[in-house]
Amino acid sequence: MNAILSISRRSFIIGVASTACGLSLGFNVPFIKPALAEGAETAPEINAWVVIRPDDTVVIRIARSEMGQGTLTGLAQLVAEELNCDWSKVTTEYPSPAQNLARDRVWSNFSTGGSRGIRESHEYVRIGGAVAREMLIAAAAAEWGVPASECAARMGMVTHAASDRATFYGQLAAAAARMTPPANVTLKDPKDWTIAGKPLPRLDTADKLNGSQVYGVDLKLPNMLNAAIRACPYFGGKVESFDAAAVAGMPGVRTVVQVDETAVAVVADTWWRAKTALDALPVVWDEGPNRQVTSASIAAMLEEGLGANDAFIGAKQGDAGAALSAAGRTVTATYAFPYQNHATMEPMNATALYTPERCEVWVPTQNGEASLAAAAEAAGLPVQQCEVHKIHLGGGFGRRGNFQDYVRQAVSIAKQVPGTPVKLMWSREEDMLHGAYHPTTQCRLTGALDADGNLTALHMRISGQSILAAVRPEAMQNGMDPVVFQGLVLAGTEGTLGYTVDNLLVDHAMRNPPIPPGFWRGVNLNQNALYVECFMDELAHAAGVDPLAFRRKLMAKHPKHLAVLEAVAERIGWDTPPAAGVHRGLAQIMGFGSYVAAAAEVSVTDGQLRIHRIVAATDPGHVVNPAQVERQVEGSFVYGLSACIYGECTVNGGRMEQENFDSYEVLRMAEMPEVETMILPSGGFWGGVGEPTIAVAAPAVLNAIFAATGKRIRTLPLKNHDLA
Repeated sequence: MNAILSISRRSFIIGVASTACGLSLGFNVPFIKPALAEGAETAPEINAWVVIRPDDTVVIRIARSEMGQGTLTGLAQLVAEELNCDWSKVTTEYPSPAQNLARDRVWSNFSTGGSRGIRESHEYVRIGGAVAREMLIAAAAAEWGVPASECAARMGMVTHAASDRATFYGQLAAAAARMTPPANVTLKDPKDWTIAGKPLPRLDTADKLNGSQVYGVDLKLPNMLNAAIRACPYFGGKVESFDAAAVAGMPGVRTVVQVDETAVAVVADTWWRAKTALDALPVVWDEGPNRQVTSASIAAMLEEGLGANDAFIGAKQGDAGAALSAAGRTVTATYAFPYQNHATMEPMNATALYTPERCEVWVPTQNGEASLAAAAEAAGLPVQQCEVHKIHLGGGFGRRGNFQDYVRQAVSIAKQVPGTPVKLMWSREEDMLHGAYHPTTQCRLTGALDADGNLTALHMRISGQSILAAVRPEAMQNGMDPVVFQGLVLAGTEGTLGYTVDNLLVDHAMRNPPIPPGFWRGVNLNQNALYVECFMDELAHAAGVDPLAFRRKLMAKHPKHLAVLEAVAERIGWDTPPAAGVHRGLAQIMGFGSYVAAAAEVSVTDGQLRIHRIVAATDPGHVVNPAQVERQVEGSFVYGLSACIYGECTVNGGRMEQENFDSYEVLRMAEMPEVETMILPSGGFWGGVGEPTIAVAAPAVLNAIFAATGKRIRTLPLKNHDLA
């Protein structure tokens, strides 16, 4: 029996949960079982990653999702590099999650988050390209009757120098697809790359510029209906009743349906008609148990955790408690970080077509397999009878990965209109009120300074919400959420602390308010960098030492952390006076496998902040497309500075208060500083790019604001503070 036929819906859903937040599973890439693509006589599949058409077009299959970060182009570069093809002839396509399952997960993990798209799949996609190259060489050698070792592949051709023969890949593809894949291949040394490692234009830019790129909100299918939805705005609430008859006669309305216990939707011929009817629909909400929850009550809960006796330990060295008790001089500060919304440009949406025999979903998703699992669960069908068609995302930032609520809703609505495709699109207000928010935390830091101004002990107590406790409780470690300690652990490859402190304690008092948390771009690295780097500035000031010099003494055993910090300090001119009225601040952190730092120049005039310039340095180990790394770094500062200056979601009466961009603001173009990006790949590891530099945006600016005003800003956003 084919293995796929025996996989239950439940077992697949459980299995996908282990990859939904970017954690990988072990797997084997079965290149030994090549299969011809549909229409193989015209477009043979060399292996799962490479299809070559007779006109020499190379189709590279990309399993990870493209949401503006450039993963599609970067992964294609890695495959094309090993394939030795003509880059001008490269195009891409998404394999579907159902195809992946049917072929023993040949494309492995579809999850795109945690800056893992390239760093977790670089090796096996490169192997895919190298295997295809060797099969093409073998096919040419067999045709010419010469040893494969005498043939070479270059720029989409196989050549045999001794006989002066050459042929294009398109002419060899059909024969190559029948070759036995080699058991082993040697991957190129990055120093020899000619396609990877180069600042090539993105493959999706032209379609975005000419308008041919289809996002989920653009999708049109024959006879498609549209749905607008409203869920109970109170956390933990549900639908009590609604009067469908009140809107049944409105223009275009086809039906009004309940969606699980929490929401009601109107289906109409256009989305605007559905939304208009929904606005007129009388709905009574059961407001649930959390109507008394406010930002103030949540803050009080977290404040209690700062002094609690019990906490999970994330990093420990020496005896911080004893050292602090015996210290002659201590410095203490308490910081806080608010809830944040993902606020993607494209609101949540999905299109579903349901029949009792099959369910199809078209969706912008960060994890196609998680979307497939959600669709199967909502449809009540075996996964073999479901399919998900991935679409480019108009922003993800973590919202479209683990959280497949919009997919389940779309399928639930489509089940009530069987045989007709229904596109569900959330309004901006719905998107803001029903997020999976960056969690709120507080942090109390206490450091001990000796007579020479050296840091001898540090206790960092974090109090606040756990993402894993809500999203993936099975990933907790004896009740502890390890993700809380991003950038603060003493060992590992993901996010180690860049300072050596003889007596150190970093712990977490878990306090979980009834607000759904989620993975928000940069996750917990954002607040952890702010807490550590701003407090390092406080300690340096208390010690009467230059902030860079103070850090240097603690970073002798952390050369990669120090290298990026030194780089931004040198580029910003740290040792030379800035322009009159301009002040500087520094920050560094390691996260998502990369080392990052930033130096900011700001001025404050009559209480008005202006950020003039930010210099950023990133060491991700290897760089696949330096131009795209620069864009990601620049974009991360837009995101990070928006959160720093404006971003705050507040709770009142058991619901979020912010419903649109008038109350949840983002950085304007005129406010954006000049960003200078330095890419410093030191080799030997693969780090992420899209997320880590967000974390150094706020602390670099806050430290510069202190230099300008003498004011320590310990709570975000800046809009709540008077800088005069």
